[in-house]
Amino acid sequence: MPTRTTPRKKPNILFIAIDSLLSTHMSCYGYDRQTTPHMDKFAEGGTLFENTFSPNVPTTPGYACMLSGKDVFSTQCVALRHQGPLAKGIKTLPELLRKEGYNTTCVGGSKGNVAWRGFDTYLDYKAWGDSSDGALNKAHALNEVTVPEMDRLAKSKKPFLLFLRHMDPHSPYLPPAPYDRMFYHGNPCDPKNKSMKPVFDFKPFADYFVTWMPQGITDKDYVIAQYDGAIAYMDACIQRLFQQLESLGILDDTIVVINSDHGETLYDHDCWFDHHGIYDVTLKVPLIIRYPKKVPAGKRINGYNQHMDLLPTLLELTGIKTDIKFDGQSLMPMVRGKRSSHASSFYITECTWMRKHGWRTPEWKLIHALEPDFHFKPEVELYNLVEDPDENRNLARKHPDIVALLEKQMQDHIATRTRQTGLHNPMDHQEGWAGGHGNFTSSQEAYDTLHIGDAATARKLQAKTAEKKK
Repeated sequence: MPTRTTPRKKPNILFIAIDSLLSTHMSCYGYDRQTTPHMDKFAEGGTLFENTFSPNVPTTPGYACMLSGKDVFSTQCVALRHQGPLAKGIKTLPELLRKEGYNTTCVGGSKGNVAWRGFDTYLDYKAWGDSSDGALNKAHALNEVTVPEMDRLAKSKKPFLLFLRHMDPHSPYLPPAPYDRMFYHGNPCDPKNKSMKPVFDFKPFADYFVTWMPQGITDKDYVIAQYDGAIAYMDACIQRLFQQLESLGILDDTIVVINSDHGETLYDHDCWFDHHGIYDVTLKVPLIIRYPKKVPAGKRINGYNQHMDLLPTLLELTGIKTDIKFDGQSLMPMVRGKRSSHASSFYITECTWMRKHGWRTPEWKLIHALEPDFHFKPEVELYNLVEDPDENRNLARKHPDIVALLEKQMQDHIATRTRQTGLHNPMDHQEGWAGGHGNFTSSQEAYDTLHIGDAATARKLQAKTAEKKK
């Protein structure tokens, strides 16, 4: 009789999804501050992708593309406050893995949000809350939930998907000591420094900033240092999870992914300390994959890729077959040197505080506003990404021919995807993108309408801070 062999257990997946993480503020991506020493070391055992993009911001469409392998025409999800389900027929990563016998857990993703649909288990942790004590221990709180859950999952004979939504780089940036001063020495309230004046002059966000920034702060570099400190703090906490995998003896049997839903605008483009605007600081994200059995160590990939490429990649690494035709493509041909890049020109969208779309090529970025925005920006923006990578010089008036060319490429893409999916462009019909206010007719209307933070709470916290200083 033939010998019966036990089927080999499929690899586990630890998916570390970090909200609002700028790849350019990670030391493994060349940042001059050592913000991510543990992830840097971990990346040496895997492959790092240098040109990964989240073309559809913010959070909800970012995760929807990441976990479905589909673009926004297929998901019909472009808005932060997406209304209704994903488009008919969409299958998510946890749904596909559950059919293959996986246990699936999501930590920090809302069960009611379509972007995280399909997990067996949802666990929450305190990522927000009262910050009047001056610090938020977001990553530690996540670990307190995740560590016992990983122990539970590891005991099962089934493989697992453990998806983590880290929130430390998301405002408010309030890392605990010593990370709060790790990258800053000096007086953040120096009266000679005026760099925070335009930040607090921006009324839609001013009350929110007052609730968590120090009273009397004048130096923007202090806030940026707090962002970097939050990343460093989170990095140290993530090391505990790496160590746990090793202690459990499953590190090399686990596909570990480090990714972000979008980047962050710090003191960029007047989009103060948030993640709106489809500039590259928001679109470009980190991606690191470690799985020694199939992914080489110490490799860096320069080719272009997007969120929708991640799910096909994970299915290839796990050996799972499906007849689903994804909009994304596996990254493994790039890893194996069989392909240099995926599409380098692509459609970009934003439905946050502003509703805009555009077209990005390796050389040019076109941004076209679909309605007036609260920053009073021009309807059309054009940037040369080679000569002006920080996107500070709008060339739309100087090069109307290039604007017309890129606009045609974008509209051709929209027409093609509309025909292929049989669905309209969700940018044209998504409701509730800015909290249900409808479309704005002027920038002044948008400026006067949109607002976060509470003025009474801001005054109360400022008074409490002042009392502590006496």
